Amino acid sequence: MKTKIIFFAMMVVLTTLSVFAHDLFLKPASFFVKVNEKISISVMNGTFQESEGAVALARLTDVSVVSPSGTRSNPAEANFTKNETTAFLNVTPTEAGTHVVGLSTSWRENALAAKEFNEYLPAEGIPDILENRKRDGELDKDARYRYSKYVKTIFQAGNKPTDSYKTNLGYAVEMIPQQNPYKLKKGATLDILCLKNGKPLVGQIVTTGYEAAGKMLGETSSRTDKDGLLGIKLTGAGKWYAKFINMVKIDDPKLNYESKWATLTFEIK
Repeated sequence: MKTKIIFFAMMVVLTTLSVFAHDLFLKPASFFVKVNEKISISVMNGTFQESEGAVALARLTDVSVVSPSGTRSNPAEANFTKNETTAFLNVTPTEAGTHVVGLSTSWRENALAAKEFNEYLPAEGIPDILENRKRDGELDKDARYRYSKYVKTIFQAGNKPTDSYKTNLGYAVEMIPQQNPYKLKKGATLDILCLKNGKPLVGQIVTTGYEAAGKMLGETSSRTDKDGLLGIKLTGAGKWYAKFINMVKIDDPKLNYESKWATLTFEIK
């Protein structure tokens, strides 16, 4: 009996980690760099502050770096390094201006018992699916779903902001700023266009927040408007993120749902 209790406790811990600790962010060591200065971009697989496992290169379906002049390149495997918890993309900007870096992953599948899935949905900002399960009498139905992730970061080389910040990488889900964050300061509003398959996502819940002096601050969630736009009030200086999960029910004999994750990071001085 004691062994069974210990095993159950371990499974609870593992389930909690897998459910609540798998955001994916691109987080440069510095968002403000010099031209021809090599920078290291952490692929944060966990939270915005702590990566819990280095992402395997085999999972990546795209890695893109867009220069201020609009040139899109795909870094080679040699540009990646890693330690036990974090993968790093090493980039050297050769042009002054605003740079965009994107990364996407292949599909993975996960399964959760009904109770855990019902708890997972509001915790991850997907309450609409929970409401649909209530409406359809499916709260007792276990869930199996697939997910993929699409992440971007924007950094500034030198002092000249450029229009490359609004680059559309063509990902399945994506966030595109409508103003250059490196022309904005604390107190301004940044509008972000949220897309799915190139079309505006209406009513999508997006969570935003920022890190300053090692602390996470100002986290808030709101929905995009009828044009797929969300206005972020930049309440503080620091390293900012925006994230969302778009989940839909699918007709598949082996799966119930499909979710696509998007994140965007930048810094405000």
